[in-house]
Amino acid sequence: MTSESATTPTGGAAPDAPLLTVRGLRKSFGEHVVLHDVDLEVQPGECVVLIGASGSGKSTLLRCVNLLEQVDDGVITLGGLDITDPRVDADEVRSRTGIVFQAYNLFPHLSVLDNVTLAPRRVHRVARAEAERRAMAMLDRVGLAEKARARPDDLSGGQQQRVAIARAMVNSPQLLLLDEVTSALDPELVGEVLDLLRDLRAEGMTMILSTHEMGFARNVADTVCFLDGGRILEQGAPAEVLGAPREPRTRQFLSRLVS
Repeated sequence: MTSESATTPTGGAAPDAPLLTVRGLRKSFGEHVVLHDVDLEVQPGECVVLIGASGSGKSTLLRCVNLLEQVDDGVITLGGLDITDPRVDADEVRSRTGIVFQAYNLFPHLSVLDNVTLAPRRVHRVARAEAERRAMAMLDRVGLAEKARARPDDLSGGQQQRVAIARAMVNSPQLLLLDEVTSALDPELVGEVLDLLRDLRAEGMTMILSTHEMGFARNVADTVCFLDGGRILEQGAPAEVLGAPREPRTRQFLSRLVS
């Protein structure tokens, strides 16, 4: 489906169109090509899991979707809007997406509440009272309302990552992007973050996430994409890609991960 067929005459998404389409995405850093002609579709309410070795392009793909990286070629359409058009306001696009990184990236000198309200107030010009109302509702949603006045250093790693997810969700994004959000956590803290993501998934949040948690991917994903050398080498239902992969490289990656 082209970006033209996915839009209505007014530029909005057609009722049956994917929420996100990526066509021919290419990204290089100097002479090093990180993404090679990547194609991807994400339907509303779908959970897409990206797997692959470090350096395969997973993080760069997520950063391109959030316009943290400028693409060299290709088209990304979000909700019928070509977000790779240079005339598009990047801040407006980022209000439609939320992104959470491996590192929590919380400001240590600010309270939890101020971390969550910073972007709504400074970037989107939301009044403080409204921003704090939204933030408290989201902190309650992730089970941390009582920590609103705490500093990040007073929280566990799992709690900090839940604050980061609350920050990404506070503007009610259409799409949530998560980049290895459990890999920096101690093993006993991984479960609380994965449980939150399961809840968001059950509520219909559209998500793209990169992870090495294969059990989580098997249970939660609608689609699993295996990236290798900057290409989506294989994609399909979890039972297919994780249980009976077609590509030898996918089988090799999964066997090494298990061992």
